[in-house]
Formats: sequence, C-alpha cells, structure tokens
Amino acid sequence: MEVEIPTQHREPKVKRPSAWRWHDLPGAAAKPLRDPLLAVNFLLLAVGAACGPLLLRLYFLRGGSRKWLSSLLQTAGWPLLLVPLCFSFSSRRRRRGRQGDDATASSSVFLMTPRLLAASAVVGLMTGADNFLYAYGQAYLPVSTSSILISTQLAFTAAFALLLVRQRFTGSTVNAIVLLSVGAAMLGMGSGGDRPAGVSGAQYAVGFGMALGAAALYGLVLPVMELSQAWHAARAGSAALTYTLVVEIQVVIGLTATAFCAVGMLANNDFQAIPGEARQSQLGQPGYYLLLVGTAAVYQCFCLGIIGAIYYGSALLAGVIITVLLPVTEVLAVVFFHEPFSGTKGVALGLSLWGLASYFYGEVRNKAPEAEHQTSLCADRDCEN
Repeated sequence: MEVEIPTQHREPKVKRPSAWRWHDLPGAAAKPLRDPLLAVNFLLLAVGAACGPLLLRLYFLRGGSRKWLSSLLQTAGWPLLLVPLCFSFSSRRRRRGRQGDDATASSSVFLMTPRLLAASAVVGLMTGADNFLYAYGQAYLPVSTSSILISTQLAFTAAFALLLVRQRFTGSTVNAIVLLSVGAAMLGMGSGGDRPAGVSGAQYAVGFGMALGAAALYGLVLPVMELSQAWHAARAGSAALTYTLVVEIQVVIGLTATAFCAVGMLANNDFQAIPGEARQSQLGQPGYYLLLVGTAAVYQCFCLGIIGAIYYGSALLAGVIITVLLPVTEVLAVVFFHEPFSGTKGVALGLSLWGLASYFYGEVRNKAPEAEHQTSLCADRDCEN
C-alpha cells in the first residue's frame, strides 16, 4: 500500500496530450487579449465586412458585369502587405546586427516552411473559388439578402471546426447554428420578392444558391486556415508562429487566389473587356477604376483581419465577428441602395442576431469554469513544486 500512494500523488503530474485541441495555438495563447494588434485586426475586419459587399454590389449596379473581375478584386490587394513585411525584415536584420551571427535564422527573407507554403497555396485556391461563388451571388442578389445568406457561414464554420480542429460544441453553439439555418431557410422560402430589376427568376435562384455555396465553402476555409497554423506550431523545429508569419500566409493565400481568378478572367476575355466597360460605366472612367482599386483595398482589410482573428483566437471567433457585422451591412444597404427590407428579412435578421447572442452567452458562461479549472491546475503545480 505504501508503494501505491506515491503513484497516486504523482498521477496529477502526468501531462495530458492536447494535440486534439488544435485551436489552442501556442502563438495565439501567448498573445494577451489587450494586444493593440488584436484591436487593429478587428477594425480591419469591420471595415472589410461592412464596406466590401457594398462596393462589390455598386460595381454591378453601375454597369459592371464581369464576375471573374469582381472575384479577383476580393484578393487583388495582397501586394499592400509587402510593405509591413519589408519593415519586419528590416527590423530582423537590425536585430541580427546587434546580436551577431547567431541570429541568422531570424534574418531570412521569408519565415514560411515549404509545408506551410503548400498548405497556404491550397487555401488560396479554395479562397479563389469561394470568391467566384460570392461574386456570382452579389451580381443577382440585394446586399441585404446576400449578407444574411453569408451569415450562415457561422454554422458551416462550427461544423467544420468540430471535424478539423476539434472545436468543442456547447448547447449555445448548437442553438446558434439552428437559428441561423432557420433564418436562411426562411429567406429561401420567401425568395424572389426582393428580386432586383432586370434580374430573372432563374438568375435570382442561381445567385441564391451561389451565395449559400460561398458561405459553405468559406466555412471550410476558416478551419483549414486554423489547422495549417496549428500544424506549423506543433511541428518541431519550425519557426515560431508570429504575426509576421501570419501576414506571409495571407500574402500566399492572396497571390494564389488572385492567380486563380486571373485564369478565369483570361478564359472569359475579361481583360480585353475592361476598357470598354470603363467607358460605358455610369461612374465614368476615373470613377470606375477608382471603384476597382477601392474594392481591392477594402477586401484586403477583410482578409488580413480574418487571418489575424484566427491567429489571436480561432476560426469560430472569426466567423462570429463576421456575423456580428451583419446588421451594419444590412442598414448601409438599405440607406445607400434603397433596397427593400421585407418582414421575412426582418425575421431572418432577428433569428441571426438571436443566434449570435446565444453563442456569445454560451462563450461567456463557459469562460468562468475554464478559468477556475486553469487556476486550480496552476495551484496544484505550485503545491507539487
């Protein structure tokens, strides 16, 4: 009996493997929630999520018709990220000069490993396909309708996060998924009443399906992003998962998605049609090109905000933030485009907000027991030491 007692006391020391909890990334856990970069990423995401759909819809309303071009605009702003990467590289080189030749690894131009590069390229191809689905839906649907449909990505994100990154489900999460799904179903049953002028019933139906498909695919993209970061963080010998590395990931994703859409533009002769479309645009040539540049910049804010939210939190957190901004996009669409807002849309929006509130309530309620558990574990370790 005396031999077994020490074994029982040593049992709490056994470290439980946490490999299945991919959302607990080392890089994310090391960042405090009050980090200024966290607020910056949320601000970028808010600007992109609220203004991006409006600018893309404005392109179609003012005479634009090129779906592959509008797809490319959603990631074409990736070169803007080269500026902060250049500053980061310059800073690493200065640190190396102060520390000596032992800091050679930190002065590399790129921090990405070949595996992470390949994973980011795959995510980029998925993003390019999602951009096309989303642009197709935007061409035929009012912004208010497409935004509510896109909000269902939270349900898809939660489902894929459960499968890929072992995201834990709570009753509140399930309730949020059900409410969002019911809201989308209500829009489907009442579709057609808000069909824009000049859009046929068949085009509206296809746009509806494309927007829903875009939500489903993006619900897969977010957990895959998180999984690729987790694999890199868990791999021995890999560079630390820093914010600079996250920006490099977004550059590769943006470059690959833009190349994917550029191939579609070549096949559809969009490059040859752009000058003629600019001349015929209701905005005029300068306004037309300014709209294209502004749309690309705004969507780049969205992309950087998304991957930053995943770095600091999780894919599900990124999906929740997108859903939080749904009412903002709805109101702006009604104000600027005078889109009809039927009772069905109002109920669907109410269900979406209800689901969002349910999710946040569950998260807040579950944080306290987790914090107490972590505190008790730390106290046990201190006692053992």
